[in-house]
Amino acid sequence: MELLKKHKNIILISIFFGFLYSLISFVNHYYFRTYAMDLGAYTNALYDYRNFQWNDGSVFKNIGENLLANHFDLYLIFFAPLSFIFGTYTLLIVQIGAVVFGGLGVYALFISTKKDTAIVLFASVYFYLFFGVFAAISYDYHSNVVAAALIPWLFYLIARRRLLASSILFLIIIVSKENISLWLVFISIGLAIEYRKDAFLRNYLFFAAIFSALSFVLITSVIMPSISNNGSYPHFHYSYLGHNSFEAIQQLILHPFDAIKVLFTNHLHNSNGDFIKLELHILLIVSGLPLLIKKPQYILMLLPIYFQKLFHDNCSMWGVGGQYSIEYAPIMAIGIFMVISEFKKGKTIKLLSYTILFLTLASTIRLMDYTISYIDKSRIRFYQKAHYQRDYDVEVVHNQLSKIPKDAIVSAQSPFVPHLSLRDNVYQFPIIKDATYIVYSRKEGSYPLSKIKFDSLIMELEHSKNWKIVFDGSITILRSQP
Repeated sequence: MELLKKHKNIILISIFFGFLYSLISFVNHYYFRTYAMDLGAYTNALYDYRNFQWNDGSVFKNIGENLLANHFDLYLIFFAPLSFIFGTYTLLIVQIGAVVFGGLGVYALFISTKKDTAIVLFASVYFYLFFGVFAAISYDYHSNVVAAALIPWLFYLIARRRLLASSILFLIIIVSKENISLWLVFISIGLAIEYRKDAFLRNYLFFAAIFSALSFVLITSVIMPSISNNGSYPHFHYSYLGHNSFEAIQQLILHPFDAIKVLFTNHLHNSNGDFIKLELHILLIVSGLPLLIKKPQYILMLLPIYFQKLFHDNCSMWGVGGQYSIEYAPIMAIGIFMVISEFKKGKTIKLLSYTILFLTLASTIRLMDYTISYIDKSRIRFYQKAHYQRDYDVEVVHNQLSKIPKDAIVSAQSPFVPHLSLRDNVYQFPIIKDATYIVYSRKEGSYPLSKIKFDSLIMELEHSKNWKIVFDGSITILRSQP
């Protein structure tokens, strides 16, 4: 009880933000704003893992392939048993819990290293408020969000010189997703600079950087290609840098000024990418990034995040939406308030802290209100009525989906896949294969088909002798005929 009293403020703050995140994430799932890619595919993996079998990625692939060949994510294996309790909400609960835990990690770090009690709460609130956190929470589930939320605890363990625990946490973070190990290289080097006067800790961190680099090479160049269908790593989408990671390193070394230019320009010359990078830079600057100039080791920790985002061949990755900015949150929360905490005067610390928090809130409001990069605002505007509505009867849809047998093979339109994914086989429509049920709605988008192709296909199915309409309303459900 005494512990609760001592830390009641951070507990109340964490509960408050956990509630806000729940209003976004759980409501989105209930109102069919989660999708086959990614929540549906990952929840289907939970079903396979809890039944001690590999997932073949058939939710979105015509030809099965081990899901680990697409993203090396071992977290799903460990989270799988929770799906017996929480069903299709499992990963959303895990993600929210992880983010709240991350904020507590920021608190633990500052309370163990700083005397100013106010700065402790300011840093935690900053983490919770950051636009990248809200963007990630509003869009399905991704294990890099969980990994990013563990970073403050890594900082905490290293600051306390608990090296066995930090080594274990390094391993846990590495297996979240293949690109996270590359991020850890830069985090380790940045921390080595931070603790440069502590020879033992500095050497430990340099070793951690080498280990992380070798892990990245092993996972992306050996393990993932060995279990893929075509023997290659599928996510090197950086044509400007070359065809693989080694060519990318060469390009960056030989042409550094060109690389810097790409960070600020639309290098794809795609009109959809105009001003997307600028918007990201502005929101980061407004959120306090310039303060890190005083501690450039934290900017170093952000470099791989910048490069992974801004060199990508898909301009939607450059923006402020989705899970693609979550990694900025822990580094900026810790770095910015480490800088602020070094000011001598308490009034200066409070003035800077309140200013940064206000500007961070403004950035998050900008994310929710208007952005150049496309974001479905109904997913993130938890304060508007539209977030809690759809233009069809959601309760009826849930009722009809619950009537589909648990052992049936289903082909479903993307928003319905996550709700039907705890079964052996579920496919994102128009993949049908051996499905015995097909589920779709004309009220939903036609992705991945064009509207014309979608309408043509469902008309063909509805008039086929092989399928019978068993429900036609807010959604249409077809059942195969013998």
